[in-house]
Amino acid sequence: MSIPRRVLWAVAVLAAWPVVAGAQAQPAANDKREPGLYWTFETDLGNIACKLYEKEAPNTVRTMVGLAIGKISYQDPATGATMKKRYFDGLTFHRVIPNFMIQGGDPIGTGAGAPGGPGFPYKNEHAPQLKFDVAGRLAMANRGKDTNGSQFFITEQPVGLPDNTYTIWGQCENLNVVRALARVPTTGDRPRNPPHIKRVMIERVGPAPANAPEAMP
Repeated sequence: MSIPRRVLWAVAVLAAWPVVAGAQAQPAANDKREPGLYWTFETDLGNIACKLYEKEAPNTVRTMVGLAIGKISYQDPATGATMKKRYFDGLTFHRVIPNFMIQGGDPIGTGAGAPGGPGFPYKNEHAPQLKFDVAGRLAMANRGKDTNGSQFFITEQPVGLPDNTYTIWGQCENLNVVRALARVPTTGDRPRNPPHIKRVMIERVGPAPANAPEAMP
């Protein structure tokens, strides 16, 4: 498909670097979801539920879930202090582009923030069957291959991004919320009043595999 000029520009923006996080919930007994690990963003404009690709992107999923539930230590990009807490609690969507994507996960809210310390940044993971050919892809934003930290984006529609450049680590639903977030008032691609990630819920449906990300010590 031909890629709109704005989307091509946004690819370059994503390359520039680039929720209450981490609480675990027990699914209801009548939960009809497929077995697996789920990540739900509770935002100012509604919830976005995502099924995570544990097998296809194991290190990315483990790292992001560990940050969300406060099980991974990192260096705060603003202070340099070593932290171990629920990382995504209260962060914002700092970049939104209608008909393309919403981006968040920066603790300083500028698009330049990322956790530091051992394990950061970390490498891309690529599964050939996962492409940006459907709406709702959950992927890592980066400043070049193998520079992943904590920033992510969710696509609003199929987009012409190279799938081997950005790790796809989940598939999201509730795209009406993604569309609403992408259309908040902005200056350029920066929301004037950035919408918040109020909380991230991590839920397991079905039996947990050995070394499950949500069960890390």
